[in-house]
Amino acid sequence: MTEPTTALVALTELAPVIRSKNAGPTLLTLDLFFRDAQAFERAASSPALQADAVAHLYRCPAQAVQRFALPGIRAIKFTLPRRVCAGSPGDGDVYGAQQHGPLLEVWL
Repeated sequence: MTEPTTALVALTELAPVIRSKNAGPTLLTLDLFFRDAQAFERAASSPALQADAVAHLYRCPAQAVQRFALPGIRAIKFTLPRRVCAGSPGDGDVYGAQQHGPLLEVWL
């Protein structure tokens, strides 16, 4: 007998808060806050939210992505390099507040 599989669910269903912001002029922080401990555990153990998967999503080297799982506040945070230094020519988001978009398409 095989174990039942869990259907995929959109990250947006598990995390009511998904945001980004600068962590200095060259780094970006992605914050995901989950609705409950079960949602956090599902996300924390998902391959889709490991550092290498987020690196692939944001097109940066895996070793450049730091992942912080914070069960006490039901959050996962990532820090990664910005593509363009904040405020430099070509920077369309000086505060880094619109960089969470790729996460909105993640399914777990």
